[in-house]
Amino acid sequence: MSAAAQLAGKELVPRRSPRLPVAIPVDVTVLRSGVPDSIPGRSLDLGEGGLALILAGELHAGDPVAIEFRLPNLSSAVQAKAVVRHQAQLRCGLEFLSLSDEQQAMIRYWTAATSLPATAWLRTQTPEPKPKTADTPHPSLRSLSAAAIIVAILAATLGWWHWRRAWQQLESSITFKEPLAQLDRASVDNPIRLPGEVVNRLVVHKVEPVYPPQTPESQLGGVVVLETVIATDGTVAHVRPISGSAALTAAAIDAVKWWRFQPYRVNGRPVRVETTLAVDFHATEN
Repeated sequence: MSAAAQLAGKELVPRRSPRLPVAIPVDVTVLRSGVPDSIPGRSLDLGEGGLALILAGELHAGDPVAIEFRLPNLSSAVQAKAVVRHQAQLRCGLEFLSLSDEQQAMIRYWTAATSLPATAWLRTQTPEPKPKTADTPHPSLRSLSAAAIIVAILAATLGWWHWRRAWQQLESSITFKEPLAQLDRASVDNPIRLPGEVVNRLVVHKVEPVYPPQTPESQLGGVVVLETVIATDGTVAHVRPISGSAALTAAAIDAVKWWRFQPYRVNGRPVRVETTLAVDFHATEN
């Protein structure tokens, strides 16, 4: 059974607390040979017990990690320890290990506000009205109630706008759809050309390619050569195939887009680098 199938089967087990879909940036830190490695990610759902997310790197079931994220409409960031419970390619399921009472209250507050309509949630936060008496409510009280409802609606609208903006920024950074013509003109027009063997020594995070499903045995194995532009922050900004099997080209590009490099510096300042990278597919044995 594949890792994805095992993950799907385990998610059928009822959770101790419900989860709600949410897409927010999540920073995951894992120790590799005693050195902290920070991996950016995007959440898929969140609850008091843990969260599911997509990472720009690989983890393994049982890995202890530290996470940090900020819930929509809340100013304080949540910092906690967690453990990897499920992993399938770049998708992970994390279980919280150490949440303070304040952090649990923050998540509980956010899930309650998100799972109910704005007006229904506002009623849950407002004390039950006292039985009416002979006295007629003062007009100013009715005005304050109307103003409170308007403020709640405006806050919900503003929170949705911030969430949508953060989603678009994260999508643009993960899907690598930024066209080459829109990159920094000063460095794109004159990139630094380096040999592949020099750039390979700058790799700090590498994702191995995955064979496409139903690849013919005659096309197993081989090398795909890619023209690559590396940004000043060490991420892959642009990839273009030069040579190699057409059946393996897409898988090679998908893997290289997740590679991370130590920024190449000239006179102490990071610069864009243009190079060719060779992705070697090792033929599997029957």
